[in-house]
Amino acid sequence: MPAAPAAVAASLPSWEPGRWLTPTPRTSDPKNVQDLTSVVQMLLQQMQDKFQTMSDQIIGRIDDMSSRIDNLEKNIANLMTQAGVEELEGENKIPATQKS
Repeated sequence: MPAAPAAVAASLPSWEPGRWLTPTPRTSDPKNVQDLTSVVQMLLQQMQDKFQTMSDQIIGRIDDMSSRIDNLEKNIANLMTQAGVEELEGENKIPATQKS
């Protein structure tokens, strides 16, 4: 059974900015390499799960926003129809009774 992630992480050499990690005898034996591999795989899986969750939430919010925009456009079109306003040349709006 692999060692707990905290135990494996504690056995790893420290990292300082600008310095590459170099293998030491304690990290190059097969058991430590397997433990490190399993810890890295677990961390990568956790990151992937979190990114997937965030992605799903963002897509859900975009879908919700799209529905709201569609409803808003319908409501604006209904209000314009009720007010007798029609769209001409982009943003210029005139009452339907003044059309030529």
